[in-house]
Amino acid sequence: MSFRSKILGRLTLATLLVGIALATWAFWLEPASFRIHEETLSITDWPTSCENRRIAVLADLHVGSPYKGLGSLERLVDAVNEAAPDLVLLPGDFVIQGVVGGRFVPPEDAAAVLARLKAPMGVFAVLGNHDWWLDPARVATALSHNNIPVLDDRSELVGTGNCRIRLVGISDFWEGPHDVAKALRDVTPGEFVLAFTHNPDIFPELPSQVTLTIAGHTHGGQVHLPLLGRPIVPSAYGERYAIGHVIENGRHLYVSSGVGTSILPVRFRVPPEATMLRLTRSSN
Repeated sequence: MSFRSKILGRLTLATLLVGIALATWAFWLEPASFRIHEETLSITDWPTSCENRRIAVLADLHVGSPYKGLGSLERLVDAVNEAAPDLVLLPGDFVIQGVVGGRFVPPEDAAAVLARLKAPMGVFAVLGNHDWWLDPARVATALSHNNIPVLDDRSELVGTGNCRIRLVGISDFWEGPHDVAKALRDVTPGEFVLAFTHNPDIFPELPSQVTLTIAGHTHGGQVHLPLLGRPIVPSAYGERYAIGHVIENGRHLYVSSGVGTSILPVRFRVPPEATMLRLTRSSN
């Protein structure tokens, strides 16, 4: 065998091994994992009486997607409870449709596990597009029967002690009415308004009185390639609202990359997570 043939053979083998390693990471190790990702948001109008309150965001659970069955959900709920959040938000997509290698889990079974979530300010949900595609009434009933209010286009005043905030739920941008005026109709002057919804594409339509919006839906693109970015983000705005903390015109948006997968069971450099947001008052 010539020297050139040996070099080409070694390069081919190395390329194959790297490909196998990357495929193992993207289709098994990363999607099968989860983490509690903690982040601090500093917001000018955040009430001083609510300083350092922590909000857990469990977005896009997609229960039944590969590696994300009821057992995984139980472990996630235990981890979130151990982290002791003040408020838990569930921004939709509790079920799956057609994900490769997935197995449909009834929303009633998933809601029974989520009923174990604990937070002094409460546990609240809105529906995502997959929940609407299945049956919005069925998913909402499953949650409400397990003491998880569904705040699609309505709000509640939540808090503990002297801390009070107006929690506003907005229904899905794709499939729900997403009636912002209806959702905000009970807001009174002076209240801090925290909105949560499934799809962040509603963000540009929200009025200035909504200081902070929390969303999911994008999965952070599921894949983040070095230099190339996120090839597929289900948003009309591309990567603008793909993941993390966004500030526009003094208004804040946080998009969680979520827990499950959709279409393909792949995640690469976008690990599944329950997001734990610590809210503080900015001095600016």
